[in-house]
Amino acid sequence: MKTLCVSLWLVAAVFFLCSVRARGLRRCLISMDIHHIEEAFQEIKKTIQAKDPFQNVTILSTSETLHRIKPLDVCCMTKNLLAFYVDKVFKDHQELNPQILRKISSIANSFLYMQKALRQCQEQRQCHCRDEATNATRIIHSNYDQLEARSAAIKSLGELDVFLAWIDRNHQGTSAA
Repeated sequence: MKTLCVSLWLVAAVFFLCSVRARGLRRCLISMDIHHIEEAFQEIKKTIQAKDPFQNVTILSTSETLHRIKPLDVCCMTKNLLAFYVDKVFKDHQELNPQILRKISSIANSFLYMQKALRQCQEQRQCHCRDEATNATRIIHSNYDQLEARSAAIKSLGELDVFLAWIDRNHQGTSAA
């Protein structure tokens, strides 16, 4: 009888801890209309990719670093990649076409909004960075740094759909419809 009670108590405790952890992770997910950002990107994608002088090189795609990210690292990886785009890519990109510049600015503003939401999670210690996320971020930065800044920015902008699809897949059910 005592064994049964202890077993039931352990199962209940594990269930409780898992549900608390899952709720904590959900609070850190992005509540934003990713499809709006995807639409803005689709309008400029061909123009950006046509400027890419290194069609056979990738920064996000072939590294497959995003595909290996575990659920515990999604918050950290999202935070790191948003910072990567805001702090490097958008700053290094120089655009003369005002229509494209407006779309890029809109995407950048959306990224800033997402960064703010994730910053709140980090302040509440709900966005932990493990070695896997740190290493994946390092690989992406290394890929970027191997190119000249302007070329790397164009390349990264051209691969924005990879990042947006990853956000959509990993933050599913939390983005506004």
